[in-house]
Amino acid sequence: MADRKRRGMLIKNNGSDAVTVRLETRTLTIAPGATVPLAPAEVRDGAMRTALQTRTIAIVRPATPTEEAAARQAIDEAAEG
Repeated sequence: MADRKRRGMLIKNNGSDAVTVRLETRTLTIAPGATVPLAPAEVRDGAMRTALQTRTIAIVRPATPTEEAAARQAIDEAAEG
């Protein structure tokens, strides 16, 4: 079986209140109705999986390469700052 390339995802806060998800790589605060790109490793993060299972947030679609690059840049900035 060929190795699958993991892709990031675009997620959305479907609720009426802001949601904060503390990932291993960074902390996301997502405003109501806002969308945020995730890197492939963040999609598999335990905190993200819990938020998805409790329907606090939802996956919109797979991330484009540009959105994945933006997510990686945000991770790098969070690590620096």
